[in-house]
Amino acid sequence: MKFFTQTWLFLQKVFRKLIGTRNDREIRAYLKEIEKINALENKYSSMNDDELKKSFEELKKSVREGIRTLDEVLYDSFAITREASKRILGMRHHDVQLIGGMVLHAGRIAEMKTGEGKTLVATLPIALNAMAGNGVHLVTVNDYLAKRDAEELKPLYNFLGYSVGVITERMYDDMLKKEQYHADITYGTNNEFGFDYLRDNMKYSRDEMAQRGHNFVIVDEVDSILIDEARTPLIISGPTDKRLDNYIKADQVAKKLIKGEKIPPKKMDDVETTTGDFIVDEKNRTVLLTEEGTVKAQELFGVDNLYSIDNAILSHHLDQSLKANFLFQKDVDYVVKDGEIIIVDEFTGRLSDGRRYSDGLHQAIEAKENVRVREESQTLADITFQNYFRSYKKLAGMTGTAQTEATEFAEIYNLDVVSIPTNLQVQRKDLDDLIYKTEREKLHAVVNKIIEVNKIGQPILVGTTSIEKSEALHRILKEKKIAHSVLNAKNHEYESEIIKRAGVKGAVTIATNMAGRGVDIRLGEGVRELGGLYIIGTERHENRRIDNQLRGRSGRQGDPGVSQFYLSLDDNLLRIFGSDRIKKIMDHLGVEEGEHIESGMVTRAVEKAQKRIEGMHFEHRKHVVQYDDVSNEQRKVIFNFRNQLLDWNFSVSNKLSEVRREYVSILLENYSIFDGLNHEDYNLDGLISALQEEIKLKINLSEIKDFEAGEIRDYLIEKIESVYNKKMSPINEDIRNSIEREIYLKTLDKSWREHLHQMDILKTGIGLRGYNQKDPLVEYKKESFHLFNELVNHIKFETVKTLQLIQFSHDPEVESEEFVAKREEEKLIEQRQNELRTEMNREINDQLSVERKPKRNDLCPCGSGKKYKQCCGVSGPKKGLLAKN
Repeated sequence: MKFFTQTWLFLQKVFRKLIGTRNDREIRAYLKEIEKINALENKYSSMNDDELKKSFEELKKSVREGIRTLDEVLYDSFAITREASKRILGMRHHDVQLIGGMVLHAGRIAEMKTGEGKTLVATLPIALNAMAGNGVHLVTVNDYLAKRDAEELKPLYNFLGYSVGVITERMYDDMLKKEQYHADITYGTNNEFGFDYLRDNMKYSRDEMAQRGHNFVIVDEVDSILIDEARTPLIISGPTDKRLDNYIKADQVAKKLIKGEKIPPKKMDDVETTTGDFIVDEKNRTVLLTEEGTVKAQELFGVDNLYSIDNAILSHHLDQSLKANFLFQKDVDYVVKDGEIIIVDEFTGRLSDGRRYSDGLHQAIEAKENVRVREESQTLADITFQNYFRSYKKLAGMTGTAQTEATEFAEIYNLDVVSIPTNLQVQRKDLDDLIYKTEREKLHAVVNKIIEVNKIGQPILVGTTSIEKSEALHRILKEKKIAHSVLNAKNHEYESEIIKRAGVKGAVTIATNMAGRGVDIRLGEGVRELGGLYIIGTERHENRRIDNQLRGRSGRQGDPGVSQFYLSLDDNLLRIFGSDRIKKIMDHLGVEEGEHIESGMVTRAVEKAQKRIEGMHFEHRKHVVQYDDVSNEQRKVIFNFRNQLLDWNFSVSNKLSEVRREYVSILLENYSIFDGLNHEDYNLDGLISALQEEIKLKINLSEIKDFEAGEIRDYLIEKIESVYNKKMSPINEDIRNSIEREIYLKTLDKSWREHLHQMDILKTGIGLRGYNQKDPLVEYKKESFHLFNELVNHIKFETVKTLQLIQFSHDPEVESEEFVAKREEEKLIEQRQNELRTEMNREINDQLSVERKPKRNDLCPCGSGKKYKQCCGVSGPKKGLLAKN
């Protein structure tokens, strides 16, 4: 068997040498296509600017009129874009960049090394796909890159007849944001695109919606956005009414408990024992109370049973407080800034303003750090990055590191990766890792290497995995009087300037993982002769891609360079996943203090540990997607119906008539009585009481007691319709539509939020079904299906009930006085479409008053949270009672 395996592996190597890998064959095929683009270069270079613009406009026109497809105009489009780039930007696309553009247009991932000009590559498929007129989005990892790329490339796009928009985090003007989205090409960050999608689906008018559809998107640094950040869904949340003092009490209890450890059995028959009040499992990021810890916690809380139903909230808060105190570290996982806890993104090292840990963990950290504990939130709308980006008709991406995650890209996003060769061969030397016994020895060696390299003037970039470690190194270098710059989450606003100087002779730069993604480090004068940029990694990251990105800062565009990682057995990766084996090797070799081992075998062992962690993270992300796929199908149904309600051509009245008939049928079914002969009868007393209670409809028994089953149904439908139409008859038809539409929307939104809360509760506890030999995912799908059916019925019937119950009083005198004003306002509606709802709600308020008028100090019924006298009760023009909050 071993012989056959070895033979098969040998044959595979031979075949690869003869015909190349699949990627090699892909590149050869693309090179043949490139020849056709290059053949057009002379044709377009001989044209003047006006002729070139006219040629591109003709291509656009042929696409928009359906005469030619995008694929049919690709060669000409790429050739014109390259020629325009030469004239406007002074940059000509290399052949490998043309390949990258074709890969992106095909809806694939282009893996291109650092410095290969991915920003310029993107202009080719963007200019081509924008021809269709449906908008093209380019997603970057931060606002700086979005603004920089949009501004630098705008002259090129304008030359080609395109408008350019950019979406940034602090863009609060809704009309301005809408204008940016309606440009031909829009740049922005993944968070803003995703949140705007959720916000749009919470709006009460299509005119207020910013986005205009999801046609084609290119994701820059696609691995960072679709892999690293995909572990955390996008959530828009609102406050809850939970008590905040429980977090403070739980924090006090957690700090009084003693950390213990597991004691492995000495003999095979022995059982594992524990010490202390709780055990920290760093590998799985969990904290477990021991029996002694549970007893102690109960005494500190003053309760008999920490896990009773009444005390379940306390046990939950204690779990989160233990995690906050013993798993989450200040200046590693978060920073304290201006009295707030701000999360540090573990992959980019950037501060994640606005993000909060969920499930009470953020509040637990606030209590730990003795800052103001803010309210826990409930989910109002959510979506994962996976499902947001899969909503685009065509998705593509580019990055310098994608092959390590090729399986995940294929499985989750149906994207394949094409590795594109560099324009010039990589000259960087990647040295084996150096492993030391302790953190102290490692830092000492790093500093000595910095001093040694700095003496000859070779620039150095030192990569760290956390703010804490970058600042520790900063203090040591300061003591040694070595001039240097620090780039971490605390000063990332200066990122571009720090990175630009990192390749200058004599520069020493300390950076966290954020180190210049998207920003090139260009070598200063005389640096090539010194050996290029020297990369020192002070620790291996959990993910190989992050290490590769750090290496990739050096050796761009054929520049020389060196990279080497310094590790210690105290590093998190080695300590948790692989230090025992390496420690045995070091002990066997008799490594003394200050000495290191340098071995390809050890480097491979580290990479093996990284692969294990990558596998764990992949399973976690896959788990998130599998569960969100269930929610996503429901989200699509709800959002699609919500968009129907926002469409003024959609007849809400007809829909409500259908729902009333359905409501009556369900009600009759609930009060049906069957005898042994399958003869149907009804509990008429119960039916009459239900109608009176639910929709205040008075029916006398004498009216229906002699009817057959079908006659009762028809009579009730007609009665309900009649009462409703009589009530609404004095109201203008447009205003009636507005009332029905808004009540339907408000009922849908409120019910959807409650449904999301129920889904969260279901998801939290569904894992326990596994103990009963049931697949939690299958059980989750079943339970969520039932919950969704209940949601749909609740939305429909609650809307009907609300509309049947709402009562309006009509004052003839007021109506006659305001009739002329109402007519004038109706004329203005057509001229001011963006103020349609405001005008309608003013008319509603002029004509109608709710049966029970609020007292002056009551909360305003519009939902603003203000007192009635300070909101809709003020004199002068009033805010519509049914207006959006």
